Amino acid sequence: MSLILFGTLLLLMIINIPIGVALGLASFAALIFGTMPTPPLVVAQRMFTAVDSFPFMAIPFFMLAGGLMESGGISRRLINFAKACVGSIPGGLGIITVIASAFFGAISGSNPATVAAIGGIMIPAMVKAGYPKPFAAAVAAAGGTLGVIIPPSIPMVTYGVIANVSIGTLFMAGFLPGIIIALSLISVIYYFAIKMNLPKCDPTNIRTFVSAFKEAILALVMPVIILGGIYGGVFTPTEAAAVAVVYSFIVSIFVYKELKIGGLGPVIVKAGLSTSVVLFVIATSSSFSWLVTSAQIPTKVTQAMMSISDSKFLIILMINIMLLFLGTFLETQAIILLVAPILLPLAMQLGIDPIVLGLIMIINTSVGMITPPMAVNLFVACGVADISIEQISRRIIPFLIVELVIVFIMSNFPEIIMFIPSLLGK
Repeated sequence: MSLILFGTLLLLMIINIPIGVALGLASFAALIFGTMPTPPLVVAQRMFTAVDSFPFMAIPFFMLAGGLMESGGISRRLINFAKACVGSIPGGLGIITVIASAFFGAISGSNPATVAAIGGIMIPAMVKAGYPKPFAAAVAAAGGTLGVIIPPSIPMVTYGVIANVSIGTLFMAGFLPGIIIALSLISVIYYFAIKMNLPKCDPTNIRTFVSAFKEAILALVMPVIILGGIYGGVFTPTEAAAVAVVYSFIVSIFVYKELKIGGLGPVIVKAGLSTSVVLFVIATSSSFSWLVTSAQIPTKVTQAMMSISDSKFLIILMINIMLLFLGTFLETQAIILLVAPILLPLAMQLGIDPIVLGLIMIINTSVGMITPPMAVNLFVACGVADISIEQISRRIIPFLIVELVIVFIMSNFPEIIMFIPSLLGK
C-alpha cells in the first residue's frame, strides 16, 4: 500500500496535477489497489472530519478580515505606519511581514492561518511596492512557521498532555526559539533586499511618524484587543478571528468609510475562494496522513532509527531528519500523537529534557511545512499570490536553510530552549 500511495502521488505531481487533487487521488488509489480492507468512502469521511473542526474556522475569518483590512484602508494605514517605523531599512515590508507573523502566531496558533492572515495583507503590499511575487510569497510562508512556535500553541498543549510535562513551561520555552527564528528570517530578508536591490521605504522623520501613527491608531488597536482578549481569557483564538472580522468591518465601513456595503460582495467571494483552496488541501492531506499512519510508516522509521546507533549526537540528528521528513507529509498534531510516545523513552535514556524534545518536535514539524514538495504553508502562500509551487520553492530555500541551522543548534545546545524556564526557576 505504501508503494502505491507514494508512487501515485509522485506520478501525479510529475504530470503537474494540483497537490490537493493529487493527495486525494493517491489516497483513493492506495485503498482501491492496496491490501488494506477499507472502502474508499473512508477518504471522503476523513476529508470531512479534517475540516469539520472549530479551530479551522479561524482560516476563513482571518481571510475575510484580511480582505476587509485591504479593501477598507486598514492595511494601507498599517503599511504606512510600518514604513514610518522601518524608514529606509532594506527589505522593510518583508521585515514587517515576519514581525506581524510572529505577532499573529500568538493569536491563531496555526501555521496556515498565520500565512493566510498576514500573507493576505502583506503579499499584495510587497508586490505593489516592487517585490518579486515569488519572494513576497516565500517571506509570508517562512514567517508562518512561527504560528505554532510562538505560544500559546495547540501542539504544545497536546505534547504537554502526552509527555506529562508542564504546558506553562512549554509556553515559556517557546518564546526564545520563536524570537531567534524571527530575527534569523529578518536577516535573510535584509540580505536579499540588498542583493536584489529591492525598493526601500521613504526616509522617515518625527512628523511623518506621528502622522502615520495617528492614521493607524485604530488599526493598531485591533491586535491589542485580540491579544488582550485571548490572554485575558475572554475568547479563544478562533473567536478572536471572528472579533477581527467584526472590528475590521466597523472600522472600514463606519470610521474610515473607504469600503461601502455594496463592495462587500467581492471581498467575501475572494475570501471564500481562498479559503476553499486551503481547506481542500488540508482535507486531502488528512486522508493521506491517515493512510500513512495506518501503514505504520512513521513507527517503522522510528524503530529503524533507534536500532542504528547509541550516539547522542547521531540520534538527535536522525530525530531531526525524521521529524522534518514527517512534517512535509503530516500535520504537527498527528506527528506528536504518533511519535512522542516512542521518542520519550529514548530521550530520557540520552538525558534529553522532555521539554527540549517537545520544542524540537514542534519546531521541526513547523519547518517541514515550508519544505517542498508538500508543505502546507507554501500552498497557502501560492494561493494568495497566485503563483506555482515551483516558483515559491526556489525562493523558500534560503529561509529553509536558516531555520534548519537553528534547529540543529538548538537540538545540540538545549540551554537555549531552557533559558527562560531556567531563569524563572521552572
